[in-house]
Amino acid sequence: MSRGPFEPLFDELPDTMPLFPLSGALLLPGGSLPLNIFEPRYLAMIQEAMSSGHRMIGMIQPQNDGNGYYQVGCAGRISEFSESDDGRYIISLSGIARFDCHSHHLDEAGFLVGQVDFAKFAQDLEPDTSLIERDNLLSVLRTYFDVKGFSADWSHIDECQDERLVTTLSMICPFDGTEKQALLETEDLASRTQLLIAMLEMSVLGHEGAVQDNQPSDDGPRRAH
Repeated sequence: MSRGPFEPLFDELPDTMPLFPLSGALLLPGGSLPLNIFEPRYLAMIQEAMSSGHRMIGMIQPQNDGNGYYQVGCAGRISEFSESDDGRYIISLSGIARFDCHSHHLDEAGFLVGQVDFAKFAQDLEPDTSLIERDNLLSVLRTYFDVKGFSADWSHIDECQDERLVTTLSMICPFDGTEKQALLETEDLASRTQLLIAMLEMSVLGHEGAVQDNQPSDDGPRRAH
C-alpha cells in the first residue's frame, strides 16, 4: 500500500537529484515541509526539480562542524508550488523516502546535485504500522508542552494516527540538528517513538534543572542590621 496516488514507486525513484542543505530542518517520509525559496541558486534548484519528471529534491543537513553533510537525507516531492510577487517560490515538500548520498557536486547554477541510493529505505514508500508507545508519548508530550508553555489541540492530537503524530512531532519540535538527524536515521516508527520520548524527557529535565539553578540560594548575602 502506497502513501498516496501521486507518490512514486521504488523503480521510479531517481539516481540523482538536487540537494537542499538546511540546518535544523527535518523531512520524514509521510511528512509535509513548507519552504520559502528566495536565493537565486535555490530558485534554480526548484526550476530544475519542476522540469524533471519526478519533481523531487533531497533534504540533507550540514554537519555541525561545517565540514560536509550527513549522508542520510530524505527525498521530498514538490506537492505545492506558488510564485510570489517579490520573486520567491513558496513550496511544500511531501516526504517520500530516505536515501544515502554517496557523492555530490555543484551544478553550474550553484546548487548541489547528489548521487543517491534508496535501496536501504524501500520500506519508506509504505505507511509504517508498527506499534508504538502511544500512551507514554502523550504523557511525556503533555509535560513537555506544559514546561515550554506551548498550547495544543489535544482532541486533534488524540485523533491523529500514530505515524502522522510521531512524524509531525519529530519535524516541528525544536531539537538541534544532531537530534533531528538521529530521528531521521532511526530504523522504524517504533524506534523513532522511543527516541522522541527520550528527547522530550531530556528537554523537560533540562528545563526543570535550569529553573532550579535560577532559584535564590539560602546562602546568599544578608543585610546587616
